[in-house]
Amino acid sequence: MKLSHISLLAGLLLSSPSWALSSDTEQPIHINSNSQSFDMQSNQVTFIGDVTLKQGSIEIFADKLIVIRPQGQEGREILEAYGNPARFSQLTDDGKTLKGKADKLRYELEKEFLKMTNKAELKQDDSIIKGKVITYNMKTQKLIADGGKDERVTTILQPTQLNNK
Repeated sequence: MKLSHISLLAGLLLSSPSWALSSDTEQPIHINSNSQSFDMQSNQVTFIGDVTLKQGSIEIFADKLIVIRPQGQEGREILEAYGNPARFSQLTDDGKTLKGKADKLRYELEKEFLKMTNKAELKQDDSIIKGKVITYNMKTQKLIADGGKDERVTTILQPTQLNNK
């Protein structure tokens, strides 16, 4: 493998998403899996089998994780995690843990945009949002949950959290 391809792979894996503690983005990304493959033509790395990703307090667990970097566009990586379900957790700046799960998680680093699809669920403390699709824009802190054609969105807010707001 040429040195430039090794540098590209290292850069691809060390990009920093910003959906966790402020200090998480300064941490290296560690990915473990049963196997991995790198497609140099599409700048795509696929990790398969018992995949774990950790960056600071961020954790993702999936059956399959694809990391995509558009040609020559560092910082625009896209992470797609698949599982039954794929799961993630993040420690927020206020010390709370945000947990999510869905059949598919898609995170676009540049846009700081997370999309959870099929059996999506987002939890913080005892509050829960469930729907077919949940999207969250970290920059604007806007969340949208959609039940799709045949489902409804379910939200459970705990009284102690409502009283604290």
